[in-house]
Amino acid sequence: MESAIRTNNLRKVYNSPPPSAAGRGDGSGPKAPNVNDKQSKESKSQITALDGINLEVVAGQIFGLLGPNGAGKSTAVGILTTRVRPTSGAAWVGGHNVWQDQTAAKRKIGVVAQRPNLDFSLTAREILLFHGAYFGISSRERSDRAAALLDRFKLTDRAGQLVRGFSGGMMQRVSIARAMMHDPQVLFLDEPSVGLDPQTRLLLWEIIREYNQKGRTILLTTHNMEEADTLCQHLAIIDHGRIIASGTPSELKASIPGGFVLRLRFAHAPGELLQRFTALSGVTEVRASGETGADVYSDRGGSLIPEIVTTAAGFGVELSDVHISEPSLENLFLHHTGRSLRE
Repeated sequence: MESAIRTNNLRKVYNSPPPSAAGRGDGSGPKAPNVNDKQSKESKSQITALDGINLEVVAGQIFGLLGPNGAGKSTAVGILTTRVRPTSGAAWVGGHNVWQDQTAAKRKIGVVAQRPNLDFSLTAREILLFHGAYFGISSRERSDRAAALLDRFKLTDRAGQLVRGFSGGMMQRVSIARAMMHDPQVLFLDEPSVGLDPQTRLLLWEIIREYNQKGRTILLTTHNMEEADTLCQHLAIIDHGRIIASGTPSELKASIPGGFVLRLRFAHAPGELLQRFTALSGVTEVRASGETGADVYSDRGGSLIPEIVTTAAGFGVELSDVHISEPSLENLFLHHTGRSLRE
């Protein structure tokens, strides 16, 4: 099948050297720089945002990059939309290498950044009209498109007002309408629902599905598990700049050992106790979580609690807290990283 987006061993390392040392205020001033110290500091200040990711998004898909803040999602989108230069590797949109053929790639894409970047001196309608003009759309056509988009995003009543007075949710709607103005083949949405109220979020999801039904490809980044599970046909979960799992939402959830996760907390958790948990019926895996906890993966949830309490009591250990999670993308991330997506 045709690929709308593809990356090959994509890496991005940011260099953020620390500021020059300031004097201590005792008249001694900064010490003479040591070459080895300087090299060490520069090496430590490097931040690897992407560590060799390989992605392939089939044309016509809603594809989600799911991961916690700082995982590398926005950097990946920045490279694919020509705003961030990769350290190494390559990326293509619609068959165009995004750094060797930027102009052709830009004509294929629409981009909604994580934070609104609207011109506050313009009205909502003017923003859409000017964007259409950038892409050579005729005056009559861009006027019709702007009117249709303003209506679909429920902005017609405010179309003639300056966007500086809009709420955050309204600005986000204008941003997405602007990105759709030239009808791009590939639409990038970076954390599109952050800060939106539930009603606006549902409207956005409905519009995204409609746009996808026209045959358009959509790549969105999110750390919202519900959004990823509800909207996306295919997912890649990213953490520390690496893809740790990929597949359809149902495939990913089915890959969790046992499905259910019981997060247990004790006053103390001896290794012998955790070993005994592995022998309980339905338990597929037990992992220590710090010195006082354990994550138990099982094909059953609440019915396992009495057996856990009884087993712990046999070791003189009292269960202080338990949290049961049904099969979810959150549990998948927990299984691969040992921590929550929201941490």
